[in-house]
Amino acid sequence: MGFGFNLAFIFIIIPGLALLFIIWLTGKKIAGKLILYIIAGVIGLVMVSAILRFFTSKTVLDKDDYYGTYVIDRSYFSGKQANWQYNSFRFEIKENDSIYFYHTDGEKILKVYNGIISTVEPYNSARLVIKMNKPTHHIIEGNPTTYRSAWSFYFVFNSEKFNNVFFKKGEWKPLE
Repeated sequence: MGFGFNLAFIFIIIPGLALLFIIWLTGKKIAGKLILYIIAGVIGLVMVSAILRFFTSKTVLDKDDYYGTYVIDRSYFSGKQANWQYNSFRFEIKENDSIYFYHTDGEKILKVYNGIISTVEPYNSARLVIKMNKPTHHIIEGNPTTYRSAWSFYFVFNSEKFNNVFFKKGEWKPLE
């Protein structure tokens, strides 16, 4: 819980329960019921807070989470341009910390750009740092921004020609 809940618990709920307990000892049964309702309410509030935190907290990433293959995420922008990007660009991060960016024509790989990756942890989640060998492709000239949700993450690269390019973890499959 937060600071406000702790403050209320210490200065309102505990003294209130103590007062109700003293009243209950004098023979007032309603005070006993109030004590049970208050305790049940606090336990319920704590449980709801824990469940909400589980479903809304962001994924904490480690370096191992970045290993895998990535394709263009067409769910943000659909249409010809997204389909063309999907068929033209993908990349792979391998467990030896190497990255391979593929410029493709569907299944056919036209050119491979390679480099190495590392991570930094300025906060609690690792951030991806890419160092590509020169010359490189304009999409991967800079480090991506990682966006996390409760269940997954995706990258956004800032390209001088395409602006934002979205990648998600997944296997490339031919479009229908």
